[in-house]
Order: sequence, then structure tokens, then C-alpha cells
Amino acid sequence: MELLDIAEVADRSGLAPSALRFYERRGLIDSAGRNGLRRTYEPDVLDRLTLIDCARGAGFTLAQIQRFLTATPDDTELRAHLAQRASQLDHDIARLTRMRDSLHHAAICTHEPLVECPRFKTAIADTDNGHSTGVRKRAVIGQITG
Repeated sequence: MELLDIAEVADRSGLAPSALRFYERRGLIDSAGRNGLRRTYEPDVLDRLTLIDCARGAGFTLAQIQRFLTATPDDTELRAHLAQRASQLDHDIARLTRMRDSLHHAAICTHEPLVECPRFKTAIADTDNGHSTGVRKRAVIGQITG
């Protein structure tokens, strides 16, 4: 198996070499050694970096990712946290899907103004198990307390 130097990993992953060194210091990735002054990595580091990028995009902190990368099946606290985070992501995906669908409709809608279109407004409304969005919650709280 041929090792990749830090410049090649940076190029393939889209990360700066400084980010790779930072991830290594944080224990998220490991170098395989050095070729002269340059760090080298096993090719599977690219898979690890893809996982890290995906987790960061899902809102995980580097500390949470590091914990996940070293977790065992016996880590029940982490498993509970992961299940809770998966539920949050399901909610986010549903919300973003509604927004995407609303934007697709708005792109072809003839209603004036577009944001007043009943179909658009219905599509973006949060009806997930009767829970309202943060904006609606603040408005309702304002009505109750004001």
C-alpha cells in the first residue's frame, strides 16, 4: 500500500495541510510517519476525513467526533446521544425538504407576492407532530405574556 504525503491528502480532501495537522493533534487522524519533512498517511485517511466532514456538516463538534471515533459498543451514553442527534437530524431534514419543495414551487408559481401563495405557506409550515417553529413559539409566548 502506497502512502500519501500531506500535500496529496490536502489536495484530495480539500483541506489545508494546517487542518490536517490540527486534526492529527486532536487525535482525529493518524499519520503513518514521515517522508523527509513531510507527514505521510495511509490512503484510508481520506475515508476518515470524509466521515469527519460529514459529521461536522451535521453539526457535531470536533470533540464529539473524536469521542465517536473511539467509541465502543458498550458506550451507552454516547449511543443515546447519537440516537437523539439522529432524531434531530430527521427533523432538520424534514424542515429542509419542506423548504426545498417550497422553493421549487415558488420558482414556477404565479401568485403575487410569491411568499403569500397558500401552497408555499402551507409547504413551509412546520406541522411535525403539532410542534411549531421557533418563530411561532416566540410569537405565541409573546401573545401569552403580552
